[in-house]
Amino acid sequence: MGGTPKEMLAHSPEFTYSRLLDAAELARKLGAQVMGLGAFTKVVGDAGVTVAKRAPLPVTTGNSYSASGALWAAHAALRKLGIAPIDEHGIIHGKAMVVGATGAIGSVCARLLALVTDELWLVSPETAKLLAIKKDIERDNPRAVLHAAAKPGDALGEMDLIVTATSAAGNKVLDIMKVKPGCVITDVARPLDMSAEDVAKRPDVLVIESGEIELPGQVHMRNIGLPDGVAYACLAETVVLALEGRYETFTVGRNIEWTKVKEIYQLGLKHGMQLATISGVRVCSPTQTSLASARPPSPLGLRQGPARRRRPRPPDRVTGGPCCQDGERPDGGVS
Repeated sequence: MGGTPKEMLAHSPEFTYSRLLDAAELARKLGAQVMGLGAFTKVVGDAGVTVAKRAPLPVTTGNSYSASGALWAAHAALRKLGIAPIDEHGIIHGKAMVVGATGAIGSVCARLLALVTDELWLVSPETAKLLAIKKDIERDNPRAVLHAAAKPGDALGEMDLIVTATSAAGNKVLDIMKVKPGCVITDVARPLDMSAEDVAKRPDVLVIESGEIELPGQVHMRNIGLPDGVAYACLAETVVLALEGRYETFTVGRNIEWTKVKEIYQLGLKHGMQLATISGVRVCSPTQTSLASARPPSPLGLRQGPARRRRPRPPDRVTGGPCCQDGERPDGGVS
């Protein structure tokens, strides 16, 4: 696309659609059978619906695997660090919050976290939509006690896990100084909700990006700012669909089906996808690095596949923090 999120927002959605459709036609000519959107291209306009209708091949935004990867990484971090007790069934005996709970990824994260936590706060300024989502989740008899709020408020300091999934485009969504020590924050937003400057203020809080996926086999792809063989979850969704021979429009629009989140997670395990080294907007500690070897957790209600030996990987990526400057991605970030 050759543009940052701000540059894309400066144009009409049709401008971005036309460039994506050109890319789709080129991909078709090169033999591609499914195309994945990434970064801000999956946010612009109607989140892939129009592009999927006009494109000469199936299109997916990758948001189903983004949601899956976010919870996968968060669950692995909580389990490894022992912030909140997690039982043998993968239930998190603690409190969680989703900031941006009315968004495409946020609403799915909320639905899944409601099944595996004790207490869940749904946060969004879109009050009517927020209450509708809360009512819809309650209809499924979730395990968690649900709360709804326009802002994080005082409850922020009680959370063991926070997922941020807004479209704030760099605007501050929460006060990290009010978060309790040891809290795990998973930032799913692109651009990221949590700035490197804010995160550096709280070395006692683990802030991670949504899960990045280690692809199976010998992978040949251009440099996207990650270690060899590692892709952002949204791009990995396209890979999973191709490996499965599912050349279809899998995830588009702002309403993600949680059943598809579970399905793509299971298909990923089937084809050997693994959670890559967790990275964030501060230096990766040995604890963070070791999270990469964690087995897939069970918050998605899926049967786990057998462990397999991991192939050697390049040195861990370090992204920002007290010891280094945060490296901004040229494409505005992808998940």
